[in-house]
Amino acid sequence: MREMAEELGVSVATVSRALKDSKEIGEELRQRVHQLAAERNYRPNPFAQSLRKGAPRLIGVVVPNIVTHFHSGVIEGIEDRAREEGYAVICANSHERMADEITLTDNLASLHVEGIIASLAETTTSYEHFVKLNEMNIPVVFFARTCLPDLFSSVIADGVQGAYEATTHLIEEGCRRIAFIGGPNHLDMVRRRKHGYIEALHDHRLPVERHLVCCDSMTHEAAYASMSRLLDLEERPDGVLAVNNTLIYGAMKAIKDRGLNMPGEIRLIGFTDDGNVSYLSPAISAIEDQTHLMGMRACELLIRRIQGDHNLVHEVIPMQLRFRESSRG
Repeated sequence: MREMAEELGVSVATVSRALKDSKEIGEELRQRVHQLAAERNYRPNPFAQSLRKGAPRLIGVVVPNIVTHFHSGVIEGIEDRAREEGYAVICANSHERMADEITLTDNLASLHVEGIIASLAETTTSYEHFVKLNEMNIPVVFFARTCLPDLFSSVIADGVQGAYEATTHLIEEGCRRIAFIGGPNHLDMVRRRKHGYIEALHDHRLPVERHLVCCDSMTHEAAYASMSRLLDLEERPDGVLAVNNTLIYGAMKAIKDRGLNMPGEIRLIGFTDDGNVSYLSPAISAIEDQTHLMGMRACELLIRRIQGDHNLVHEVIPMQLRFRESSRG
């Protein structure tokens, strides 16, 4: 406000009142102040007073679905590392919607967070809102679902290797028609896991059958519908790889509703960090993310960026395979 006041030749108090649309300030001057504020990307800071009194510094986190075990695990890792560095964390849920993601990142910028950790919503196909944050010098680090690697650091799981090993496991268990149930193809996380699946089929000289690859929305309903279509095929799959726990549960329900036996008639394995899968019947085989480690590393990269380190880092976290009843004969 002080810089704007100097440029306009008025007092800081006048600028402040104009930004609040005070009747004491003339319409013409109010418009000039608002126009200059927009050009400067000025945002009022509702926490300025509390910050001066020693309130924690703030980091924003935007996730696609805050209730999943995966995202809660990552958030826990972020919070643990942030706490060690004296930061508080504000978490926001995009509900897998790009429009909400745009609003949330804008709101976090208005709250004057020092940086943002984000994972893309499944409907996000444009990244201008993150480019804008970069232009405003607000550091951003991505995890799991990422974009613009030339601008932002990221932390991801090794989905290629995880999918490769999971598909290989199904092949070694006797599967020859393995289906892939994933999310939208524009998400890099889905592409990585599909790549590992395809590479395993190629290396074991099995065909990639397009009708066995289902990439739709990441909801229980979409997974149930995809699995139902697969089971309607004249030659239904004898193995299934699903890219997250939401899709695992949808596929499993469709299989059970048909009265099919796992693993006797169809084998199932998926990506998850939900420990509850070991208590299901049958216990679900899973490629597990190290979510807490992923969150801690993402937070460390963001803090390094806040402190002035502009080196881009793209870290890959190994995954852990847990083979249980749903895939083993």
